[in-house]
Amino acid sequence: MERHINGVKSCESQAPVAQPEKCSPAGSFDVSSSTADEQIAESFIRQAMEIIVDEAVKKATNVQEKVCEWHSPEQLKKLLDLELRDRGEPESEILQRCRDAIRYSVKTSHPRFFNQLYAGMEPYSMVASFIAEAVKTNLYTYEVAPVFTLMEDAVLRKMIKVIGWEEGGDGIFNPGGSLSNIYAVNLARYRYCPDFKEVGMFSAPRLVILTSQECHYSISKGAALMGIGTKNVYTVPTDERGRMIPSALEEKIKLAKSEGAVPFMVNATAGTTVLGAFDPIDEIADICEKHNLWLHVDACWGGAAIMSKKHKHLLKGIHRVDSVAWNPHKMLMASLQCSAFLVRDKTSLLQRCHSARASYLFQQDKFYDVSYDTGDKSVQCSRKPDAFKIWLMWKALGSRELEQRVDRALAMARYLAEEIKKREGFRLVLEPEFANVCFWYLPPSLRNLPESPELWKKLHTVRSSSLQRVILMYSNADMKRLFSFSLANA
Repeated sequence: MERHINGVKSCESQAPVAQPEKCSPAGSFDVSSSTADEQIAESFIRQAMEIIVDEAVKKATNVQEKVCEWHSPEQLKKLLDLELRDRGEPESEILQRCRDAIRYSVKTSHPRFFNQLYAGMEPYSMVASFIAEAVKTNLYTYEVAPVFTLMEDAVLRKMIKVIGWEEGGDGIFNPGGSLSNIYAVNLARYRYCPDFKEVGMFSAPRLVILTSQECHYSISKGAALMGIGTKNVYTVPTDERGRMIPSALEEKIKLAKSEGAVPFMVNATAGTTVLGAFDPIDEIADICEKHNLWLHVDACWGGAAIMSKKHKHLLKGIHRVDSVAWNPHKMLMASLQCSAFLVRDKTSLLQRCHSARASYLFQQDKFYDVSYDTGDKSVQCSRKPDAFKIWLMWKALGSRELEQRVDRALAMARYLAEEIKKREGFRLVLEPEFANVCFWYLPPSLRNLPESPELWKKLHTVRSSSLQRVILMYSNADMKRLFSFSLANA
């Protein structure tokens, strides 16, 4: 926490004094007041850390406690007192604000949190997050962040090795997988035509991205952000399991070319958001090599499978791709955010694509190896040392424990699928390929109805109302009552 320095005045504003040498160019301050403020700050931090451990770690991971205390936005506004005023509040009230922030938040580390693709409390990466915030550094140059720069380099090298790029590669950690996917779009376009960086797209042909209909929405967002246009994202049909059909990809490429457009990139997905499907990377790579297209794999969710000897076959062929997005904050459980973007390129393509050569940061005549100044690889300037989270976690657990995390998750998914088959009123959508288990709940009134659009319309209504009931029960009821709860009794 920064020091609170009171009474600072410039020398020019002060009246003449007998001993002007006591007035420094930066001004003067009361040393005793500064020391007192430091003590207050330290005391506050210690008290706040006790609250964090008790409320956000112990209580939030206790199965006997609530997942959340759900309130509507208007109710929650009143409970939190969100208004920012001219005068600060006393320490006791600020500590209560901390308690309230934890109390009314959804406890994603809770054993009964079953929402999107992250969950669980990971102690080593959480501590790494605390340290990173306390050190408060910025990962743009080695001189500012020497420790975290080397850690990021070590993690990227290890991930590149795990992927199978024997000749090496490059990469950077980003604030989320969406940005990593957008980086892939930008790199693919830059590889196709480096002049785009300086002269723009005004005289360029119409460019086309190809991706499956089950892909993440960040691909379309990237196309919109970069001026390619969402209508120039051609979606490729998928099979019954949600995997891209290679022959359909070939047809879409031909279609784009027949229209006078230029396909320049294919996005394959390793672990789709809903079905957990893995596109056939090897077959897609054959097509991309044939047409000289950049192949990116969005492995934000499914990338963890490569850590498992038992399940890495899901990513067969990933060593052939040009870039990979992989989020250790998902199945590997690192604290948010922890997202790597990896490139099978050793010609500094990432830096050439994004560099602005800011002379006040990236001087080439520094007293150390400036190749460790990684900030010019990023579109950001300020960048947190997110790699530290996975580095410390990997150090503590080792590759074997990370592999076991993946194996356990997929074993539990298969167990759940088998239990769903036994439960009356539940219908498994398909056998899980990964950790996604998709099913429908059919209330008694719908179980004997024939397949029809009307049936599916009613089922969607059931899903929404059932979800609302589960949230309210998990947030307001005694957790002991919920251990035997099932939608079959709703």
